[in-house]
Amino acid sequence: MIKEKFALVGKKLRDKGYIVNVFDTVRQASAYIDAQVDSQTIGFGGSMTLEQMGLYEMLNKHNTVFWHHRIPDGRTSKEVRLQANGANIYISSVNGLAETGEIINIDGNCNRIASIFYGHEKIYFVVGKNKLEKDYDSALYRARNIAAPLNAKRLGVKTPCAVKGDKCYDCKSPERICRGLSVLWDKPMTGEFEVILIDEELGY
Repeated sequence: MIKEKFALVGKKLRDKGYIVNVFDTVRQASAYIDAQVDSQTIGFGGSMTLEQMGLYEMLNKHNTVFWHHRIPDGRTSKEVRLQANGANIYISSVNGLAETGEIINIDGNCNRIASIFYGHEKIYFVVGKNKLEKDYDSALYRARNIAAPLNAKRLGVKTPCAVKGDKCYDCKSPERICRGLSVLWDKPMTGEFEVILIDEELGY
């Protein structure tokens, strides 16, 4: 069934101008990205998918990777995020991908969604099968009510979604992590965008 869904969303995304590649395993997808990107500056978005794949350690051997999950001594998170936003290549996952082709992300600092929209030579979206939903409304629901509470709980913030872990409460907490929403209806006019679909569950 997932193969059929990947074929469907792959066609929709290609029709919108994205490059699409499908892999059975994380290992295959990681090796592909590692072979594609060399001697580049690379920015990473906040992503448990990238963490689980071990992509930072792999790519940083022959590229310069900026990721606020790996802050070098003497640097600040803000400095690393700005360097990531100025990198040639940007790699992120998504919070929801609709079979109809919409790509959805929710952010707190909004550095990730800013990078997704503009400024890099190429963007890679790395997407596990658990992120795929049947349509835009379902993908948005997933981003708000599944991904956001899990991320809030991981970050240890004191928001209703983190405490209860069941849904978005549209809270007014100062620790709220969902402050910006990005939706790509189509591929942006500038830059190259590639979606990598993986037949494994990854991230939130």
